[in-house]
Amino acid sequence: MKKVWAFDLGASNGRLMLTKFDGERLHLEEIHRFSNHPVFLTNHYYWDILRIFQEMKKGISKSLKMGHKDVESLAVDTWGVDFGLLSSSGELLGNPYSYRDNQTFQGMEGVLKKISKKDWFLRSGVEPSQINTICQLYAIKERQPDLLERAETLLMTPNLINYLFSGEKANEYTISTSTSMYNFGLKDWDKELLDMFDIPHKMMAPVVQPGTILGPTLASINKELSMDPVQVIAGAGHDTACALAALPIKQGEQAAFMSCGTWILLGVQVKEPVVTEDSLRWGFTNEGTMDGEYRLLKNSMGLWLIQQSKAIWEKEGSSISYQEEYELVRDTKPFQRFINPDTTDFLNPENMPKQIQQYCQDTGQTVPTTKGEFLRCILESLALKYRWVLERLEQLTGKSLEVIHMGGGGIQNEWLCQFTANATQRRVVAGPIEVSSIGNSIGQLIALGQIKDLAEAREIVERSFTTKVYEPENQPEWQTAYERFNELI
Repeated sequence: MKKVWAFDLGASNGRLMLTKFDGERLHLEEIHRFSNHPVFLTNHYYWDILRIFQEMKKGISKSLKMGHKDVESLAVDTWGVDFGLLSSSGELLGNPYSYRDNQTFQGMEGVLKKISKKDWFLRSGVEPSQINTICQLYAIKERQPDLLERAETLLMTPNLINYLFSGEKANEYTISTSTSMYNFGLKDWDKELLDMFDIPHKMMAPVVQPGTILGPTLASINKELSMDPVQVIAGAGHDTACALAALPIKQGEQAAFMSCGTWILLGVQVKEPVVTEDSLRWGFTNEGTMDGEYRLLKNSMGLWLIQQSKAIWEKEGSSISYQEEYELVRDTKPFQRFINPDTTDFLNPENMPKQIQQYCQDTGQTVPTTKGEFLRCILESLALKYRWVLERLEQLTGKSLEVIHMGGGGIQNEWLCQFTANATQRRVVAGPIEVSSIGNSIGQLIALGQIKDLAEAREIVERSFTTKVYEPENQPEWQTAYERFNELI
């Protein structure tokens, strides 16, 4: 029985999963889960990386106390684009900023003064966006030039954590492709682009392939946690790359994938980046996969809208349970109003319900007032936007996508799954839930030589976990709603 630790860190929570592989099936056990939200301080949003790492060590301690002292390796996957900076002595230069920080907007304005969106996209294959790593770096350079002067090494978030565990500095391929600083033609950091913005490319740690074994955990970690060394693996660092790897997509199946959580990543796997006028105009991006290919996808808003609405309601003393949420959606009249969930209005508003009301008012629609009206508006709008994305994926690839594989914590919202099937008029296969942790784990097992390749891994996933199928319903009503939605956006 082989055991690995999979750390899966999302933009709302983190978890440590223990995965056991008996040669036929994977067995997943949640060891530790903790909240993870940006911290607002001195008018900026930061990631509390020290607390995150402490929680990760707490998870390892729990696992060891449960008797799991024969774990062979660990790997980390996270959200994309964010990073930490290290000094020449290898120490962290402050808490990393969050991609939701306002400085990224100012950074994009500066970037676009020196390079057009088209040229930027042609170099990286990544959608020009304010959340891109280059925008944050540009903003830091303008506001805090001394910080970049002191920085010797830049490590993307999962690779920063790998460094804290192993002492080894390397940036993994899938997470590096999310930065817009990785040149897919050169298959390396775009030094010419970095020079264009006077960002020192010498600080960019080298890019390594998914599955690179960095080495054992540091002696100080082993002593602190009273553990034997385990191998630290630079697995697929981007949680969406892990999710795609673990979805039970059959070879030859004309399928789209959706990684569902705070964000929804909807796309298809392609052998080469799709870098065209249309893919740029429609906001698509090309990021790496675990097996060295590309994910042609669109970053779309996901359950962030509901998470932030519920946070406001909780502050107001009227929180709701998941069961109440389900019933409110069920009992609310459909198709009364829509929003475009991907506008910057909803990226990080102070009050999400008020922002939704303002959008509806500005677009001449009835304003939602009840929780059920807010929830149904969000879920219907999300599903309709996914159809918009799916149709453009088909145009970009020339393929008819017959099924959507959904994975991640967001699939626990059954309305999201059913509405997605209804809106797209496609069969939806939902599962597994912990798809990023599973992908993280199979990447480690491939690196350790326990699984041959990704095709075999997906067969193992299908044997190991259950899925739920959603068939399209009420197609005429959803078609009419989609036509209205298209007019709105």
